[in-house]
Amino acid sequence: MKKLLLIRHAKATHESSYVDFERPLKQSGKDDAELMASVIKGQSIIPQIIISSPALRTLTTAKIFAKHLQLPKVDTDKKIYEAGEQGWIKVINDLPNKYDFIGIVGHNPGISQALYYLTGQIRDMPTCAVALITLDNEDWQSISEEDGHLSFFDSPKG
Repeated sequence: MKKLLLIRHAKATHESSYVDFERPLKQSGKDDAELMASVIKGQSIIPQIIISSPALRTLTTAKIFAKHLQLPKVDTDKKIYEAGEQGWIKVINDLPNKYDFIGIVGHNPGISQALYYLTGQIRDMPTCAVALITLDNEDWQSISEEDGHLSFFDSPKG
């Protein structure tokens, strides 16, 4: 059985002085990331590794989660940035099989599309939302449409 924790990046600035890839988190976003990391830690939802889009806002979110969950350094995958539904499924199918529980930090709308594709559940993924998906699959490569079950969902917005 595989488990996947989808994490949408926390709230970032929209100031025009930044290109999209380099938008930093707002202080409220950092606070939300710390809150949600504490929530999942309290629920014992702790992935073995976290993989993130290399964009500044996702990487900062991922590092906050990794620190709180006492995980090793965050890996990055540039395919997560701007990935739509099929891009997300490719990222998931390419995950290393030596891990049974992986967290991925990414962006909307792709992360919401991936959640729907994997579970059939329509959920808005607001900033810093977390969704735990359990899968009966034995390897990441075999995961496809509606193979997952949404086991846990929360966001700073409640």
